[in-house]
Amino acid sequence: MAPRIVDNHTTDSYRVNVIGTNSPVLVVLEGDQHPPRMGPIEASALVRYTREDGLAEALRGADALFLYDFQSSALRDVWSSADRLRWVHVAAAGVDPVLFPELRESQVVLTNSRGVFDGPIAEYVLGLILALAKDFAHTIELQRQGRWLHRESERIAGARVLVVGTGPIGRAIARMLRAVGMQVTGMGRRSQADDPDFGTVRPSAELVRWLPEMDYVVAVAPLTEQTKGMFDEAAFAAMKPGARFVNVGRGALMDTSALVAALRDGRLAGAALDVFETEPLPDDSPLWNLPGVLVSPHMSGDFVGWRDTLVEVFADNFQRWQTGRPLRNVVDKQLGYVPSRGV
Repeated sequence: MAPRIVDNHTTDSYRVNVIGTNSPVLVVLEGDQHPPRMGPIEASALVRYTREDGLAEALRGADALFLYDFQSSALRDVWSSADRLRWVHVAAAGVDPVLFPELRESQVVLTNSRGVFDGPIAEYVLGLILALAKDFAHTIELQRQGRWLHRESERIAGARVLVVGTGPIGRAIARMLRAVGMQVTGMGRRSQADDPDFGTVRPSAELVRWLPEMDYVVAVAPLTEQTKGMFDEAAFAAMKPGARFVNVGRGALMDTSALVAALRDGRLAGAALDVFETEPLPDDSPLWNLPGVLVSPHMSGDFVGWRDTLVEVFADNFQRWQTGRPLRNVVDKQLGYVPSRGV
């Protein structure tokens, strides 16, 4: 049955607010939650709120799409319904779920929410590194057991860390880690000397060459054809014995089975993982119980108020779009991210 269309009320598949007939038509893919603070946008556009099952119908005649459900890949399946679409905005920094060939080759402009998560993820990475170096997980477990077991912990000052991914999030991580005395090197598409955040940037083609020198490796690169699976068996085998791996980028950057093998054979001392090839992480994954592994549910950037901030970023771009001004955070659809220095 076709969805009912009712002004500002929930329907079978989507909701709309009806204003002037000359107003732009905006589709908002909601996911499990309705985006907050949409009032100013609703005042100037015909907004169709939908979930995945209503996306095809909602897209017909729509000018713009706000992917508030940023993990959804449903757009590809209903692309033929996007008969008037000119702009897609993703409420995330990563846009890999929508970089299918038809969108890449179209004239549709793609923007993301770059800048929202830089600081929060940098703080989270610092927390993960401290947790690994100071063995906090073991301390908490011993406390639960009521055991008094004195141990020594490691210093992070002076430790060498490779940040793989030199976009804004990687740069925020580099600044945070340098502030606590870590020796940071960046890795991006091109080499660079005297970088203000990383000091030195190595080219990603030389990943295996530089891994043996690093105490910590932080993966935060965007997911592209070039970066998919870059942390494979050869990469983990090249890492310094006793090194630790942190992934806050994309789960598909790593070969999970190769990581598990490196952890089980003792080559790596530990890992802190916030993203996974399959999410949620399956119940039978060995990562849940491997010693020295911290697992978190893709939350490194999700600070209190992040949903409001995502809508604010979109609202600013929406106003720019309506008034013909340049949009912020325009993604290069061939590269798969917003180009910036050193990426």
